[in-house]
Amino acid sequence: MFDRFKAFLTALIAGFVLCADATADVRLKDIVNVEGVRGNDLVGYGLIVGLDGTGDGVRNSPYTEEALSSLLERLGVNVQGEDFRPRNVAAVVVTATLPPFARTGSQIDVTVSAIGDASNLLGGTLIMTPLHAADGNVYAVAQGPVLASGFSAEGAGAEVTFGAPTSGSIPQGARIEKEIKFDFASMESLRLALRSPDFTTATRIESAINGAFGQQIATVLDPGTIEVDMASAPMKPVHLLGRIENLRVSPEQKARIVIDQKSGTVVLGADVKISRFAVTQGNLTITVRETPVVSQPNPFSRNGETIVLPDTTISVDQQTERRIGMVEENVSLSDLIEGLNALGVGPRELIDILKSVKAAGALHAELVLM
Repeated sequence: MFDRFKAFLTALIAGFVLCADATADVRLKDIVNVEGVRGNDLVGYGLIVGLDGTGDGVRNSPYTEEALSSLLERLGVNVQGEDFRPRNVAAVVVTATLPPFARTGSQIDVTVSAIGDASNLLGGTLIMTPLHAADGNVYAVAQGPVLASGFSAEGAGAEVTFGAPTSGSIPQGARIEKEIKFDFASMESLRLALRSPDFTTATRIESAINGAFGQQIATVLDPGTIEVDMASAPMKPVHLLGRIENLRVSPEQKARIVIDQKSGTVVLGADVKISRFAVTQGNLTITVRETPVVSQPNPFSRNGETIVLPDTTISVDQQTERRIGMVEENVSLSDLIEGLNALGVGPRELIDILKSVKAAGALHAELVLM
């Protein structure tokens, strides 16, 4: 019986289950963030011109008309009292990320998204747009031709849209005008923040750093934070961090099973363990069919009325074939993967079985449902 059940998880490798191995050594820069070294979000409101009749309907988007009038006034064109309704202008929200240590004059990518009823931004050009940070100050100015991320086409009786033609990007479309001051070289200590906090991983990082420099410069503060004393380090802060981020450690991960119920994908961690349990699976199909009957009165009847009579048919189909299997104590992931395939269990059934095993207390792993 166990031989049949041992194939129950080979289906995972066959297509609907992946196995995660958390034993590989990785660089510190791939699992930690340096506190204070981060990007800053920028946002702005601008206009895109040059569209082929696919811009905002000014009557439906009055803010586009106001912004266009203000732009023309600043350029010396008086449009007060004029009745103009261009269809080649669209109002957009412009977003970007100011990277850490970015300097004045550097260029960054921006994304534009229509906020009116424009149908397509293809071929448009963004007019000079200031980009503000959360503090309200302007840190960059964006301008340039837009690369739309989709297209749309329509005829007299059909329409097709691919992607999102109402949004796009401008590579290197913003120029940094103001820097965010951050004196990294004068810092006496810095903190490394683990992206997935874990006690074991934090202590391994502490040991790796202290072992690499031959002195106690790293201290674990909590499962997600390691503090590095740069004042007592044998080199400058920039060189120190450049060496630290390339040290390799083996991160520890929790035993975890991630289930994507939409696609039927199951990802199992390498440390997943299962205690002794038995499983049985059968198919029970109940079909309820409604066939209402309409009863009408005789022709030319004065007092008769049409009524609907219910007619319900219920059938029960219980298949005799059942899948039964037993798992011994402390079965490893490799044994489990060899198991569930022989029973012919599909991805949906597999997900239901794993949920039931977890509810029974025999699955020693965290179950994450997406």
